[in-house]
Amino acid sequence: MKYQNIFFDMDGTITDSGYAIMSTAQYALDHFGYHNQPEEKLRKFVGPSLMDSFQNIYGFSEKDAAEATRIYRQLYEAGRMYEVTVYPGIESLLHECQKAGFNSFVVTSKVEDSAQLILNKLGIFDYFKAVIGPARNDPSSNKERLINRAIDEYDLDRQKCIMVGDTHFDIDGAHRSGIDSIAVTYGYGDSESIKKAGPTYFASDPHEILNILLNS
Repeated sequence: MKYQNIFFDMDGTITDSGYAIMSTAQYALDHFGYHNQPEEKLRKFVGPSLMDSFQNIYGFSEKDAAEATRIYRQLYEAGRMYEVTVYPGIESLLHECQKAGFNSFVVTSKVEDSAQLILNKLGIFDYFKAVIGPARNDPSSNKERLINRAIDEYDLDRQKCIMVGDTHFDIDGAHRSGIDSIAVTYGYGDSESIKKAGPTYFASDPHEILNILLNS
């Protein structure tokens, strides 16, 4: 098989976390007078870092974005972060990847310790060799840096790595780090921006992801 190391994005790829993220983003936005925001805008919070989202989507200053992030985390870490589900077929995909000898990693813009807690709560943490995410004080959505960190820390062959994600952040990060990518179409990413990013493959469900991995 062409690939050996699979980097999975988390939100919108492994977990359907839309409600948890969007409702908590709205909670933070309420404090700044942005009430009843349209779902189209709130969906953009699924994927990037919080600082990037508050600054890029709503034009917040760095100071206000930091305060909005603090307010967000109050509710999110009090329990809202666990109000997520695993997408149908994902656990079977992870089991088959493990059986086939792939190394599965989570590479996410979510704070690393939060990602670990959620995966453990969902009962799928043990499928992964490692969870790679930013530290709590890291505001960046830069997937290239996270991908390279996984490759360097685990001494991986770059040519045998592939990124699986639902947003252009995942695909762009894969391009910049010199690895292939699979864009999933069932998540929260904008289809036009994903197409423009130019993934190596597209997959509409976990079964198609497995077929790509096994038959490449």
